[in-house]
Amino acid sequence: MSGNMENKYNLKSPAVKRLMKEAVELREPTEHYHAQPLEDNLFEWHFSVRGPPDSDFDGGVYHGRIVLPPEYPMKPPSIILLTPNGRFEVGKKICLSISGHHPETWQPSWSIRTALLAIIGFMPTKGEGAIGSLDYTPEERKALAKKSVDFCCDICGCSMSSALLPLSANSRCSTDDHKAKELAQQINFKAESSLSRQASECRGSGNEPPTPPQGDTTRSAGPEHADRSALDEQAEASPASRVEGPPTPPVPTTSRPLSPRQRRTQHHSQQGQRDSREAPNRPAFAAAAHQPQEESHAGSAVLIVVLTLALAALIFRRIYLAHEYKFDYEL
Repeated sequence: MSGNMENKYNLKSPAVKRLMKEAVELREPTEHYHAQPLEDNLFEWHFSVRGPPDSDFDGGVYHGRIVLPPEYPMKPPSIILLTPNGRFEVGKKICLSISGHHPETWQPSWSIRTALLAIIGFMPTKGEGAIGSLDYTPEERKALAKKSVDFCCDICGCSMSSALLPLSANSRCSTDDHKAKELAQQINFKAESSLSRQASECRGSGNEPPTPPQGDTTRSAGPEHADRSALDEQAEASPASRVEGPPTPPVPTTSRPLSPRQRRTQHHSQQGQRDSREAPNRPAFAAAAHQPQEESHAGSAVLIVVLTLALAALIFRRIYLAHEYKFDYEL
């Protein structure tokens, strides 16, 4: 097989290197599982697993296919059972967290050995309507477990009666088996904690987990986050919404443009109104700091008014003198 694989596949490919390494590691069957690629296809494996003890599948040996993508191990494989078992449909890709139906949960550190042990761990769980899952009665599953040892694969020629080593009382697991079992237990725990979500996704319901209310999020973020949010909302609000009181009367519009002195007067008046509106929301120290500035604004306004009156008096005097001169001239 190795000679055919070397001639057929690019040995520099990460997927080919990984699969050939796993094929060497899984060459010898164990008491609980065995898997090897087909002679002419490195990306299709056939496996055999023993049913978990103390379950409805105890005593059964089940056969199936593992179809691996070219991007393996970055993408998960597809798993198909070929032996009737009462837990997974025959000839259909099953929906598990380690299969191609859930690439978001797959991890490149997982291997085919991990997938085999995870399949054994998934068998006693409930299907919950997931794709490729069945919920047969315990009696039906036990009957299928007895019949499974008579199954023989037409593709690879593997017989379930001799696919695995016989069970023994002194059997010991290897170091790789211990590591794979730990990973498989993590996969099973994750699958049990999100079993309902996986079932809804496989059925195509499209339901999403509920998001926590906004109030809970604010409380969990702490007082500092709440104060920052309040300040942001206050900064985004308009001045009219921040201050309660009578509305500011609109400035009358005229067709004549305002003179520079009138624009300055209007600007100072609006600035004084804005300061008076924002004064209640400012801290005490900010109000004290702005008191000299407000006094200077008031003095400037008084000065502008005095200058305006003086200018008006001068204009009136010039008009009066002009009329008086005209009267004297007529006389």
